[in-house]
Amino acid sequence: MIQANGGQLDAGAMRTALPTGALSGLKILDVSGWSGQYCGKMFSDLGAEVILVEPCGGSSVRRDGPFLDNKPHIEHSLPFAYFNAGKRSIGLNLDSLEGRDIFKRLAARADLLIESEKPGVMAARGLDFSSLTMVAPQLVMTSITPFGQSGPYSQYESEDIVTLALGGLLYLGGYPETEPVAAYGNQACLAASQFAAVASMIALHAETTNNVSGGRHIDVSIQECVVLAMENAVQFFDLEGTIRKRNAGHQRQAGMGVFPCADGQVYFMAGGIASNRFWDGSVQWLLDEGVASAEKLKAPEWKQAAYLATEEAKQLFASIFTPFCRTRTKAQLYAEGQARRLPICPISTPRDLLDNRQLAYRNYFTSLDHDWSGRTLTVPGSPYQFSETPWRLQGPAPRLGEHTSDILSELSIDPERQSVLLKAGVIQ
Repeated sequence: MIQANGGQLDAGAMRTALPTGALSGLKILDVSGWSGQYCGKMFSDLGAEVILVEPCGGSSVRRDGPFLDNKPHIEHSLPFAYFNAGKRSIGLNLDSLEGRDIFKRLAARADLLIESEKPGVMAARGLDFSSLTMVAPQLVMTSITPFGQSGPYSQYESEDIVTLALGGLLYLGGYPETEPVAAYGNQACLAASQFAAVASMIALHAETTNNVSGGRHIDVSIQECVVLAMENAVQFFDLEGTIRKRNAGHQRQAGMGVFPCADGQVYFMAGGIASNRFWDGSVQWLLDEGVASAEKLKAPEWKQAAYLATEEAKQLFASIFTPFCRTRTKAQLYAEGQARRLPICPISTPRDLLDNRQLAYRNYFTSLDHDWSGRTLTVPGSPYQFSETPWRLQGPAPRLGEHTSDILSELSIDPERQSVLLKAGVIQ
């Protein structure tokens, strides 16, 4: 979720004012699209220097919406602004001889390379792992692709929804009587980025602690990451002889499920785990509120799981609870449920999350400069807490090629040569 606010900003001030991060000193090359830019962000947020190597014309993520003010532009992409905050950008044509030479020089100075090209593309450029370790023997190279570097599907084209489907998660999303529903927001790619970040950190740690040279190549399959992220769904067949199916809108027991309220919906779990305590507390709540027919829920059969699973029980509970629920807001129901130690939660909209008191108390949302527009974006903050080396956004997302000249100067490529490379389409 990203929210834009007005206000002029001092570009670069955030980067210079921040404390040293846990990964300060690490140098990362990020040559990835949707599949890996969150991986690079996680390193940047912990203080690593991340150089985003974009093709001339810009990363494909720059063309993905939603866009600031709903105006498509390579500098208006909100996903790009979030996933590339704190990185530096160089526009580089890796299909040119000069571009590949510059890339190798960057790799020689890097600790980690994150890439998401189709298997074989980096090799065709002479930039595969075996080629790069000739000039960068220390390099950890992490490749994130839909189906891995080898195998029967490795050359197949794919998008997030394809790997969601072939990983099994799409099968579980949606209503039983309708087609599957995909999770919002490229969840397969984001899961792969997290797996890739963990694997990359393990490899980097081994390089520094075990004093082992020669680098490492990490092969991340997005499809396999989806499977691994499904928790116990895959085990149901082995353990119970059943196949999990999508069950959105289905109440497993009376008193469990989504119920309408005055300003939206809540999820309530009066039955289910610890059902006796939850059930008794739920019934007492309704009795205290004087809800019509609530006394019916004190009958002995409501203590029986078999009865709770019947349609009769589900419909009767809904006929008692729903009229009461409709007279109260999500916040009121949540607060009273918390006070009574009952599991009830609001189904939040994006607007609700921005106003959520718990998230506000934790200072979860943070501000991010949007350098191109001179505005501030409200974005999700730290997913974890460190005491001595805290998570920090290192600065705004870069404009296309914003740091090209500086990065080339660090490689001792003088302005005159840079001008020649720019005219030749090698850099941007």
